[in-house]
Amino acid sequence: MARPRTAPRTVDHPDLAQVDLQQVMEALVDPVRRMVVSQLARKGEDMSCGTFEAPVSISTLTHHFNVLREAGVIRQYYVGVTKMNTLRADEMEERFPGLLPAVIAACAAETGSGVD
Repeated sequence: MARPRTAPRTVDHPDLAQVDLQQVMEALVDPVRRMVVSQLARKGEDMSCGTFEAPVSISTLTHHFNVLREAGVIRQYYVGVTKMNTLRADEMEERFPGLLPAVIAACAAETGSGVD
């Protein structure tokens, strides 16, 4: 008997026009979330959830991804069963000019790592 087909997995994302600066700043105040943003910026390409270096458990990291996604900072999507993450850098720049580059630069200065 054939297995029933299921709909592809999707992830909801906010329209950045509906996201306010307070929500973005609250998302970026946490050092783990800034680390996620910095890693995405350094890598320069989409990353799967399991490839991030973080000092927290996978379930806690999932919470941080959700906060970033709900604040409009990242976009998540599935490739098969793998959840991928990408920065919404262009959209963030349009909505909050200079904010994301400033956060990424500050993180690089704090950790002594450059952003390529």
